[in-house]
Amino acid sequence: MSIEEQTANMLRIGVVTKPHGLRGEVKVYPTTSDPERFRDCDEVYLVTKKELLTLHVTGVKYFKNQVILKFREFDRIEDVELFHNCDLMVSREDAIPLGEGEYFLYDVPGCTVADEQGTLIGEVTDVLETGANPVFVIRTPEDREVLFPVIDECILSVDISEKKVVAHVMEGLMDL
Repeated sequence: MSIEEQTANMLRIGVVTKPHGLRGEVKVYPTTSDPERFRDCDEVYLVTKKELLTLHVTGVKYFKNQVILKFREFDRIEDVELFHNCDLMVSREDAIPLGEGEYFLYDVPGCTVADEQGTLIGEVTDVLETGANPVFVIRTPEDREVLFPVIDECILSVDISEKKVVAHVMEGLMDL
């Protein structure tokens, strides 16, 4: 089974940026909306180029906008040096429970997008995570790609169970 197949039902919570110290800790850029969630992580999955590793979190510290993690499996800097830019994942069962009206960005691709009047805009093909806000990449029926920022003024509702997004077409979004 490929790594893509193994991680298909997992959620990314961070990306390893570099080793920290000499005892096998790593700095992680959190991609979760709640970085405090790392305190409750017992088990995470590290996606390397060759394999999916199951790791056990034994230490969590916070420094600036990063999380420093210690894993039971590693005790030396040499053990973790190759993990630069590797994703840290959790299973859906270990994901943070969603509140009313919340959804995982990973579930949005494949949703159809229509405006407030029900006119089809296209289908979400990808979600870009920018510094300010996520952006839905939408493929139109004319095979054009348009970008819609995930902000309240633009994305009015997302219904993952129905695979539908209702959007307000802000001025300039659909221009060539």
